[in-house]
Amino acid sequence: MQTLKDKTLLITGASRGIGRALALRAAADGANVVIAAKTSEAHPRLAGTIHDTAAEVVARGGRALAVAVDVRDESQVLDAVARAAERFGGIDILVNNASAVHPHPLQDTPIKRYDLMMDVNVRGSFVCAQACMPHLLKAANPHILSLSPPLDLQPKWFRPHLAYTTSKFGMSMIALGLAEEFGAQGLASNTLWPRTLIATAALDLAAPGQAASARRPEIMADAAHWILTQPSRTTTGCFFVDEDVLRRSGVTSFECYAVTPGVEPHLDYFIDP
Repeated sequence: MQTLKDKTLLITGASRGIGRALALRAAADGANVVIAAKTSEAHPRLAGTIHDTAAEVVARGGRALAVAVDVRDESQVLDAVARAAERFGGIDILVNNASAVHPHPLQDTPIKRYDLMMDVNVRGSFVCAQACMPHLLKAANPHILSLSPPLDLQPKWFRPHLAYTTSKFGMSMIALGLAEEFGAQGLASNTLWPRTLIATAALDLAAPGQAASARRPEIMADAAHWILTQPSRTTTGCFFVDEDVLRRSGVTSFECYAVTPGVEPHLDYFIDP
């Protein structure tokens, strides 16, 4: 069985939600996990800090480095990358998980929110990839995984939330471009997206009351684990969906991931029935 033991992962937005779940799944293998996120002190409404996740990583059997990072700030990203490489001797995997969410129509999207989504989702993914690349290209099986959807230019995905769609597709375009630019050098760049809603703080903000019809973040962590343990030269340029990945790995039932057993989870954005 493939493992992430002794691999170094830099995961953005890993203080809570899907990023935290990915960190803990890697920790169970004995990985080195760099928790790169903004929340260094407890938030009054949102549970989880970089230090909380780091403690959980260690408790699961991994090694952790908690670094306060706003991916909009290039200097903070570069500092986190330098500290990660110094602490663990390099970087094997980058997970672009940090994301800003505001799925609303044009007139309900303040320019401040538009700028935030473009800066975090698109620019942040680019900055993190650029900063990590010198280390990734020295790794034995380097991967970049972006938490963004399959590129599907059906107009229906743009009408209800133009800015959000543009930003998330921008992440996927960067992932595809990296696969093409660096594939010959052995780097894998892929995306992963959930088929259904995932119960996270972001879901509570974007769609209050929907968590009961969602799946737990662990489904994304298990799917990501499969992708990140594949050979980087042969598994790249793909737009993965969590359920499809797990079926390929032999999973036949997803009930164990349900927030509410017996309740059919709602489809996520950018997924056709």
